[in-house]
Amino acid sequence: ENIFRHLEMGEPPEVAAEKGGAEVALPVLAATLTTVVVFFPVTFLYGVSRYLFSALALSVVLSLFASFFVAMTVVPLFCAKLIKGHQNHGATAEHTPPQGWFPRFNAWFNRKFHNMLDGYEKSVNVALLRPLTTVLGITGFFVLSLGFYPLIGKAYFPRTDPGQFVIDMKAPTGTRIEMTESLVARVEKIVHQVVRPKDLKIIVSNIGTTPGFNSILNPNSCPSTAVVQVGLNDGHLSSFDYMQQVRSRLERELPEVSTYFQTGGLVDAILNLGMPAPLDIQVSSHDKAAAHDIAVKIAQQVRQLPGVSDVLVPQDMDYPALMVEMDRERVSELGITAQEVVDSLITALTSNGMIAPSYWIDPKSGNPFLLTVQYPEDFLQNLADLGSMPLRAPELKQPTRLDTVVRFSHILAPSEVDHYQVRPTIDVYVAPSSEDLSHVYAGVQKIVDQTTLPKNMTITVRGSVQAMRESFKSFGLGLILSTLLVYLILVAQFRSFLDPFLILLAVPTGLTGVLLILWLTDTTLNVMSLMGVIMMVGIVVSNSILIVEFTHRLIQEGSSVREAVALACRVRLRPVLMTSLATLIGLIPMATKLGTGSEAYAPLARAIIGGLAVSVVLTVFIVPAAFLLFYRHKPPAVLAGNLPTIDPGVSPG
Repeated sequence: ENIFRHLEMGEPPEVAAEKGGAEVALPVLAATLTTVVVFFPVTFLYGVSRYLFSALALSVVLSLFASFFVAMTVVPLFCAKLIKGHQNHGATAEHTPPQGWFPRFNAWFNRKFHNMLDGYEKSVNVALLRPLTTVLGITGFFVLSLGFYPLIGKAYFPRTDPGQFVIDMKAPTGTRIEMTESLVARVEKIVHQVVRPKDLKIIVSNIGTTPGFNSILNPNSCPSTAVVQVGLNDGHLSSFDYMQQVRSRLERELPEVSTYFQTGGLVDAILNLGMPAPLDIQVSSHDKAAAHDIAVKIAQQVRQLPGVSDVLVPQDMDYPALMVEMDRERVSELGITAQEVVDSLITALTSNGMIAPSYWIDPKSGNPFLLTVQYPEDFLQNLADLGSMPLRAPELKQPTRLDTVVRFSHILAPSEVDHYQVRPTIDVYVAPSSEDLSHVYAGVQKIVDQTTLPKNMTITVRGSVQAMRESFKSFGLGLILSTLLVYLILVAQFRSFLDPFLILLAVPTGLTGVLLILWLTDTTLNVMSLMGVIMMVGIVVSNSILIVEFTHRLIQEGSSVREAVALACRVRLRPVLMTSLATLIGLIPMATKLGTGSEAYAPLARAIIGGLAVSVVLTVFIVPAAFLLFYRHKPPAVLAGNLPTIDPGVSPG
């Protein structure tokens, strides 16, 4: 752009390329370094965020250095050799009507652009009449924009559509597996009715538990629990819309069934730190019954919070169970061991696969097959049948009935026992209805703080909210470090402590734009949008660098402070608009979620777009006003000394 400006002034291409490149060498270098240095705080990020943005930071840094090298070497060379000179200047050109639609459009656009420049110059002159009022007015606008911060939702990571959803079901305690199966069939029917046939890919239901080591991989804890996984085809409607419709149907038609919906995607599993919910309220105590009572009480209060869609306590304390108490003296008299009694009982209820698994290898295929021995399914019809089961052991001469050495009693037991750091834990899974996690967490934390706990009982809130809080702290530190590093880079470039401060005035205006666009687009503040804020810091200062650097250059040429500021704003407005519009237009597809999987990066693009758009509008007023405010009473020699050494033959034009 600067080379083109010299061509417009009538200079030969070789001279224009040399002068134009030399003039912008400093601001381009400063802009490159400030954009690069903002990625340094990525090394201080926490957990998953650090790995998410390391590759992004590396690719941007390498691209910027390559771009700087090309801009300072290849571009001036090509301009000098390939451009023959600007043809639309001079008296003859002014009176020669353009031929063709493109030249006519170009002439019309140039007229409009110069009219806009004239209007901008008048506006800047008005702002420079009262620089203090201009600075205070824009600062006040920034302060007022901070009021949008509490209105913006916070989340750890943008919500993405994985093309599936999972329904965790829990029937009333003690429900037989046959009844659970019929309930699952009704749920599947509702899913078929809600999801369009062309969107539905597969439904997989996992009902109850199975004996064996594979039960470790089964999310169910008892016959009354089930998991329904729904897979969707490409081009489907929103998974979250389908989840909401199915949830509403289940609440009306199956109120006795407790459900918890989750996307089931790998990204959510990682971000939730392995938890099935973004909010997992863990009540820990060795008194499991008391902990369960507290958990149920908390769950009832959490359900009343606005913005909560699902609440589930997966553990039950009243699961019907059978207590088997062994008469060890009688067992010893018979010459058998307690382990042999237990093995016989397990074999009767399941098979010998849990005790002594044996495998047969097919000699033809080489595939192993597990061989087990079990009682017929109709053998155990009641408790008396179980008691009549014969005990067998190597030392026994005659089989002995099981009920001669054990006593049966009916009890209520936990359906599952979970631990966290050794301590027994009761969980309360909480899912927000939207992407916003902060407001739900605030309500949950208030309920937890108001809950009176017995001795030796603790409550911990885990899940992605824990990672969100840690990441926000690291991003806050990263933003401060980014701004500080940019300031230090500019101090070294401009040999001044004041000029970098004036350049960084673009950052608050950029933050204003970020808050506005996040609020207008209902986008949460998450790690992606925060990364956009950090990138925005490095981008928006480039516009200030162009204005401040060229102002000093004009002062060095002998212009007064006011004249230099006004002319620098007019001359540098075109490159400011060119670079800013190029960035904004390039980010629009990402911000509008046009591509597959772009939901994750949309907040980053929106943060940069909002910050850059508002910063461009306000920076071209606050920076010149602040420059005039601080420098109007300083001697010209001091002002000219701030600029690094330049070619004395270069004219600002």
